[in-house]
Amino acid sequence: MLIYKVLHAPEWDLMQRDGATAGAPVDLADGYIHFSTAEQLDVTLRKHFTEEDGLTLLACDVGTLAPDLRWEPSRGGALFPHLYRPLGMNEVLWSRSIPLMPHGHDTGALQ
Repeated sequence: MLIYKVLHAPEWDLMQRDGATAGAPVDLADGYIHFSTAEQLDVTLRKHFTEEDGLTLLACDVGTLAPDLRWEPSRGGALFPHLYRPLGMNEVLWSRSIPLMPHGHDTGALQ
């Protein structure tokens, strides 16, 4: 199963340079890296990244992140994946930009 992380351009640049990331400022404040499932991604983008351009979507496999990945309740009690350690570039299966369209962000087909 794939899960997804959204990063701003400077965060993605730093991750590529350093080979890993401890996450965005919200991740650092919360003590874990926030991920979303495919079903949760559109709401995450609308809630936390409205009208923001220059975003990058990272896809990771849950099996690669275990046992440091926990599924914990968040929005409305839904379980969200949270990673309790830095995320390495070697754990990113693919990345792509998330275009901002007139109707919102276009994540394309998630595979």
